[in-house]
Amino acid sequence: MKKFLFLFSSVLFLLTGCGEDKGYYLSGDVKGVENGTKIYISELDGKTRSPKAVDTAIVQDEKFELDMKEMDLPALSFLRIEGVNGNLVFIAENEKLKFNINKDSIRSSRVSGGQENEALYEYLDHMKEMNRKIGKMQKEARTAMIQKDTAKLKSIQATETELKDNDRKAKEEIFSRNTDTFLAVTLLADMLSSKSHSSKEVRDMFSEVSDRIKQTDMAKDLKSELEKMKNAETGSKAPDFEAPTPDGEMLALSDRMGQVTVVDFWAAWCKPCRIENPNLVNTYNKYKDQGLNIISVSLDRPGQKDRWVQAIKDDKLEQWDHVSNLQFWQDPVARLYGITAIPATYILDKDGIIVAKNLRGDALAEKIGELLN
Repeated sequence: MKKFLFLFSSVLFLLTGCGEDKGYYLSGDVKGVENGTKIYISELDGKTRSPKAVDTAIVQDEKFELDMKEMDLPALSFLRIEGVNGNLVFIAENEKLKFNINKDSIRSSRVSGGQENEALYEYLDHMKEMNRKIGKMQKEARTAMIQKDTAKLKSIQATETELKDNDRKAKEEIFSRNTDTFLAVTLLADMLSSKSHSSKEVRDMFSEVSDRIKQTDMAKDLKSELEKMKNAETGSKAPDFEAPTPDGEMLALSDRMGQVTVVDFWAAWCKPCRIENPNLVNTYNKYKDQGLNIISVSLDRPGQKDRWVQAIKDDKLEQWDHVSNLQFWQDPVARLYGITAIPATYILDKDGIIVAKNLRGDALAEKIGELLN
């Protein structure tokens, strides 16, 4: 499932008739592409979760066309031009699909025709705009960190909160209009991966997806992942774990429970995590004498212990406990908690019950203050 979520998130960031009654028909304009150039069509394989070649078209007079087999269910698909980097994502559906391709910018290319692709590209347009705003905000945050401009950082955090709220509402609105499309499942997967919605919220929304779409492999995978994530939902007992510290000793969550405990998933390579770390340090310093404890779980890669330890020092995180199996996304603790994106935080009360998740900045500090006072 991790591979599936990563693959679909990556596909989203890439884009920011002649036919009979059955099957689907592809046609497209590819200006500037020479005659004889191949157009490769692939679909996401249900077993391997990687693209599988299904057909090839040949460019003639800057155009191509292709008759495809009938689809029992819609499928996430990709178009690639021979000699051109990047893929154009689309949904294979039993309709006439028109491709308008810019070989110099696959990101700006589009697919039209059919309910599935109209819905997909509405969402991709939303994601492109979100990514633009996030990129601008992260650049400003890095500058503010270098300049130690705390006022600017607080302003950026407020902007981030507003941006997330707007993104959440937009996703819900798009989902509500497309529960009988493949987008419904891919959208829920993105909600889960981006943490715009909790696993419980995504599970509730999954029940609204049509029975037809629930038959797709992606829907089956998502349902399975949602079941696993029940173990670490708000209101449940936090799963205990044991993992190595930087010194090589084994440390268990149950050995370090405070009046309030924050389990923080992060990594040295994670820029949003590093941007959030100063807030975590400030919160810890404010509440450590009242019983706050933090255990940071790193998802750093195998063989990169030095980078992990250096990041702890650079970000001044030595005050609390750190563990890592150095297994990237395959880290057993991350898998136990169903982690699909970082930073991720779990706030536990003195009894080890998860009372909140994925709070950052002032929201995290306020929640901890509420629990301790």
